[in-house]
Amino acid sequence: TASHAAAHDGARLAEVIDADNTAADVWADTAYRSAKNEAWLAERGLVSRIHRRKPPGRPMAARTRRANARKSAVEHVFARQKGPMALVVRTIGLARARVEIGLANLAYNMKRFAWLSSKTV
Repeated sequence: TASHAAAHDGARLAEVIDADNTAADVWADTAYRSAKNEAWLAERGLVSRIHRRKPPGRPMAARTRRANARKSAVEHVFARQKGPMALVVRTIGLARARVEIGLANLAYNMKRFAWLSSKTV
C-alpha cells in the first residue's frame, strides 16, 4: 500500500498485513516497532521480526545489532529499487504514486523471477 508522505508508517501495520498469508513471521523496519503493534501481532498469533531501535545516546548492543542484520534481508528489495532501478517517487497524487510503485514492484519481481529461473537446483 502507499500513503501520503506525512503518514507515519508504524500506524499502518494492520493495513499492510495480508490476512491470506499463512506465515506467522512479520518482518519490518524500526518504524513499525511500538507496544501497540507488538500487542496487535501477539493477539493474532503473529511473530514479530521487527528491527529494534538503537538506544538513544548509547551504542547498540552487539546481540541486537546481529539480530537486526539477520532481519535485514527484506530491505534488499527496497535497496535494489532505490539503487540500480533508480526509483524515486515524485508524483502529484497518491494514485499516481501507487501506480509508479506497483510498476517498480512488477519490474523487480520479473527481474528476480528471470534470475531465479536461470539458477539450477
